[in-house]
Amino acid sequence: MRIFKTAHTILLEHEGHCYVSPEKDWDHYINRDNLYALLLEEIKRLTSVGTKEWLDTQPLRAPIGSQEVWAAGVTYLRSKTARMEESKESGGAVFYDKVYEAERPELFFKATAQRVSGPGEPVRIRKDSTWDVPEPELVLVITSTGNIVGYSIGNDMSSRSIEGENPLYLPQAKVYERCAGLGPSILVTETPIDPATGIHMTIHRERRQVFEGSVTIDRMKRAHTELVGYLYRECAFPNGCYLMTGTCIVPEAGFTLQSGDKITIGIDNIGILINTVE
Repeated sequence: MRIFKTAHTILLEHEGHCYVSPEKDWDHYINRDNLYALLLEEIKRLTSVGTKEWLDTQPLRAPIGSQEVWAAGVTYLRSKTARMEESKESGGAVFYDKVYEAERPELFFKATAQRVSGPGEPVRIRKDSTWDVPEPELVLVITSTGNIVGYSIGNDMSSRSIEGENPLYLPQAKVYERCAGLGPSILVTETPIDPATGIHMTIHRERRQVFEGSVTIDRMKRAHTELVGYLYRECAFPNGCYLMTGTCIVPEAGFTLQSGDKITIGIDNIGILINTVE
């Protein structure tokens, strides 16, 4: 089951058929612990308005309401290696090694809905950064009680030159206008997502592919429930929360994004998120 958001409606897609939900309140809709069962009951009362082909013609928005977006860092070995590379000149490389091995994960605030770009919308690179990359990530959709009820695709845009100067600059490297991509849907499942689920990313520049990478989420060191448990220890999220779970697909050190680059991120069974760099 997948949920999509447009400017005025909430759309459901299940077994190839699409439905328009009568619900208008996104926050109430998402923030339900038994979301999968409720959606199955809902579509029994609805009439299909089209197939996946019809869905492709709809102007989709980022599937978010008033939820905060948080992120986890250094959850894959490749991410640890990349962070150590970018911080070696400042002497900060050792901290990423310690985070990867530590009991407590790295968690940081990423964005409000205002700073999130949806399908087809532009993402940005900072004007005061010289080394910028996208980070494709599985996103957990979590209720106010801390239950994972769905999954989405996230692009954690990162200014590696700023973070590399000093690890304490992380908020400036991660949080700015249009610093996150999200969408195109939320996958709602009855059971946790398959560990063999693949994440794929390509980057095109002037119609030429300049980067390609893939990984499965079972390469992640930390469990999803572990990350959620730490995030919810001392924070309340009345309307739920989204958590990006880290990346293992990192372009090599010589690569940096440019204005006009097209970033395509796909996650099995969730869809494809496309954003262009502004």
